[in-house]
Amino acid sequence: MMRVQTPQSAEELLMRARALAGLSLADIAEQFELSVPRNLRREKGWQGQLIERALGASSGSLAQADFPDIGVELKTLPIDQHGLPTESTWVCIANLMPTHAERWQDSLVYEKLKRVLWLPVQDDDNIPLAERRIGSALLWQPDAQQMQRLEQDFLELTERIALGEVESISAHHGQALQLRPKAANRKVLTDARGPDGTIIKTLPRGFYLRRSFTISVIQQHLL
Repeated sequence: MMRVQTPQSAEELLMRARALAGLSLADIAEQFELSVPRNLRREKGWQGQLIERALGASSGSLAQADFPDIGVELKTLPIDQHGLPTESTWVCIANLMPTHAERWQDSLVYEKLKRVLWLPVQDDDNIPLAERRIGSALLWQPDAQQMQRLEQDFLELTERIALGEVESISAHHGQALQLRPKAANRKVLTDARGPDGTIIKTLPRGFYLRRSFTISVIQQHLL
């Protein structure tokens, strides 16, 4: 099976990603002798893993950016017929048992979002998965205002987790970054700090970028 070498620079990665524009998922899967599933209901990560392989991502399942040597995270971005994101964007799992207050610059969320390669992919139920096409890639770094917003949301959410308030955090908290359940089903539970300092069982949580935030990123790029 073909193996793609890891890119040596962000510019090389962007060039590779832009070379995928216009290709269907079937076109890319064929290069690696892979079959395309009928849908993503049971294989949610398939699309992202395919693109990672095509671009030479090296992090695997490690808690770091997809391209750690060049400090770039890959995010496939499902888009509608108007070129706008159709859903919020997964960032990483949240630590619900922190032993100390985490600095923004030391967090995995920061590591994942300090530089992102966005790769749009058609997301239309009327188009079979195999025929969905790749759009034009965008290499993005948060500007000062965006970074401040992300940091503020992160600090507010992690402080509430540390105070044992994870059960009272809803998807409405945070303007750019939100905390939401992340589990295969409601039987999957993990430890978390409760309001009185005891250990409780709750659903795992993950950090997500709001759809409204990614829409603003895409529109800013287009302008």
